[in-house]
Amino acid sequence: MANHTSISSDSLGSKGIIVAVTIIISWATLLVFLLNWELSWDNPLVYVAILLQMHLYTGLFITAHDAMHGVVAANKKVNHTLGWISAILFSYNFYWKLFPKHHEHHRYVATDKDPDYHPSGNFFIWYLSFIRQYVNIWQILLMAITFNILKLFLPTENLIIFWMVPAVLSTLQLFYFGTYLPHRGESDNKHHSHSQDKNHLWAFISCYFFGYHFEHHDSPGTPWWRLWKVKENNH
Repeated sequence: MANHTSISSDSLGSKGIIVAVTIIISWATLLVFLLNWELSWDNPLVYVAILLQMHLYTGLFITAHDAMHGVVAANKKVNHTLGWISAILFSYNFYWKLFPKHHEHHRYVATDKDPDYHPSGNFFIWYLSFIRQYVNIWQILLMAITFNILKLFLPTENLIIFWMVPAVLSTLQLFYFGTYLPHRGESDNKHHSHSQDKNHLWAFISCYFFGYHFEHHDSPGTPWWRLWKVKENNH
């Protein structure tokens, strides 16, 4: 396995900011369009749009995640602001609540102190445990209030299908590819993490390269869009 070093936010210049802002703007632009789109279940593009919006929701969370590692921007205020915005847009996740839990995951990976881990290995039990860790009553209340305000101006069906459903699907995407597959079963390497086989296109589509999970734990200072290079260096 080749040696490598984490890439600091200082060495990335403005690239991390550009990537983060692009994801945020793409999510918002597509959502505005879809909320005003005439919905027809006979149109196959509806299903494509749901999956695309799901993927952009996942991008929001991954952006917040990278901010927690300080690799979105060299300026700490800009870094955390973009992380906070990305998290709050994803169903009112609270960045500063996620922050310590994620670092606990890295510190205590696959142990009883890891908030992302469940020893049962059962997909459904583990997923429910994962959701309980990261969803709270305030998020549900804020989502309910926002939904009831928005439905005064926008079609209710569009709100459910393009705003709410993709967010739920994204939690499954994040959990399955970013937590369950990497950490299920026994793994005797130093990061207790499995990593998917090298396939950069699938790695991006499935979860923004977070299937390369050993690489992330081995190089947490590398932004998601550079993880493929870490994977290359490990082969």
